[in-house]
Amino acid sequence: MKLVAIILTHNEELHLARCIRSVRQVTEHIVVADSNSTDSTKQVAKECGARLINRDWINYATQFNWALSQLDSDTDWVLRIDADEILDEELIAEINSRLATLSTDIEGVYSNRFMVFQGQLISHGGSFPHSTLRLFRYGKGECENRWMDEHIKIAGPTIHFKGGLVDENLKSISVWIAKHNSYASREAVDLLNLEFDLFPEDSVANIKSREEDTVKRWIKENLYARLPGGLRTRMYFIYSYFFRLGFLDGKVGTTYHVLRVFWYRYLVDAKIEEVHRYMKTNQVSDPKIAVRDVLGIDLKTE
Repeated sequence: MKLVAIILTHNEELHLARCIRSVRQVTEHIVVADSNSTDSTKQVAKECGARLINRDWINYATQFNWALSQLDSDTDWVLRIDADEILDEELIAEINSRLATLSTDIEGVYSNRFMVFQGQLISHGGSFPHSTLRLFRYGKGECENRWMDEHIKIAGPTIHFKGGLVDENLKSISVWIAKHNSYASREAVDLLNLEFDLFPEDSVANIKSREEDTVKRWIKENLYARLPGGLRTRMYFIYSYFFRLGFLDGKVGTTYHVLRVFWYRYLVDAKIEEVHRYMKTNQVSDPKIAVRDVLGIDLKTE
């Protein structure tokens, strides 16, 4: 059985060696798909024995699906993992002992994803741990065509492993904020797409599914997206921080919940409003032009 791990990178010298060391415990086949890093990311990938490929960045979905197209035809399974993530011991053991024995009709494997923020595990608020599909049979899955919060979509049966991936970004709060400012622009595009049909809709949303990610996506697209901007952010924060006990994560956890649940979501809404205001003020009828001018994202490259 050949399992190939794909890691997308851009200036990830701080995290990449740690990620590769973790992945080495389940496979020797590791592909680092870089997007013109200017730090030592490429050197780290080579020193760690990974296969290095490079392509200009558009978004995560297009980069990941391109990386899939670069895999050898004898690949059996694919593991999607971010550079700032590692596999926990339980998931390592499950992959090593169970993956090769799965029935041939099983096309994907769900596992848990945990978040460590500023050195602390986030345990409350309703976000973590959450179930996510990161392992799938080669040729049976691909990434959704989205600009943010992309999931792997497959058609066939899946199972669940108990172990998980741990997301622990070691960079500063300032870097975290800058990164999430970029994320907010991309998420604004996805929400604007529900309004303006900017590009073909591609979503795993399914309210009838038993899978957490597909149900949450349906709620986001069919309920959350219909609420007024700003109001939905306040409602979500109150739900997460108070009703889902986010405050129990303590001082560091409060920082996370305020920044990720409130500030980030409010920023997404502010960017959407800015696009609307730009179209009205400048009499721009094409929302793609407004997205390009306001958010700096050229949808015509897709």
